[in-house]
Amino acid sequence: MSVTTVPLRPVSKGGLWLMWIGLIALLVAGAAFAFTGTPKIGFETVKAGTGPSPTTADVVLIKYEGKLDNGTVFDANEQAPMQVSQVVPGFSQALTRMQKGGKYKVTIPPALGYGDRAVGPIPAGSTLHFDIELIDFRTEAEVRAMQQMMQQQQMMQGAPGGAPGAPGAPAPAPQR
Repeated sequence: MSVTTVPLRPVSKGGLWLMWIGLIALLVAGAAFAFTGTPKIGFETVKAGTGPSPTTADVVLIKYEGKLDNGTVFDANEQAPMQVSQVVPGFSQALTRMQKGGKYKVTIPPALGYGDRAVGPIPAGSTLHFDIELIDFRTEAEVRAMQQMMQQQQMMQGAPGGAPGAPGAPAPAPQR
């Protein structure tokens, strides 16, 4: 097996400059596409929170008020538990940027909200504006464990006569 070598001519300085200009033009075009092609949420910190931020696998407890562009309130809640992964994409993005105890103003464009669908009092193509306070958050596993403990307590309290030895429970029948 033999290898044939081919001599290469050196690149002229003018050619080198053209190559760099072309590379820069490609980078600028790519950056312009990245910034204009993807809709972004508006996110303003009103009061900073502390600690880590929730992930998409977490369940948050929030206080919020949602408004349309014209100021109409379409939803509000003082203590709403929500799984971060099960809300509209823009709301999920905002939640993962928050910290416990913080208050935020969030604007969600239609593409990251309900898009061209009308949902309840929200018209199709609506930009959504939220005031949100992140009260707390837990992992999904922690929430499930808490729910199981509550169900067990309810079963113990709801059993006829309550749990043995519990206050107000009838005394066990004497055995013969």
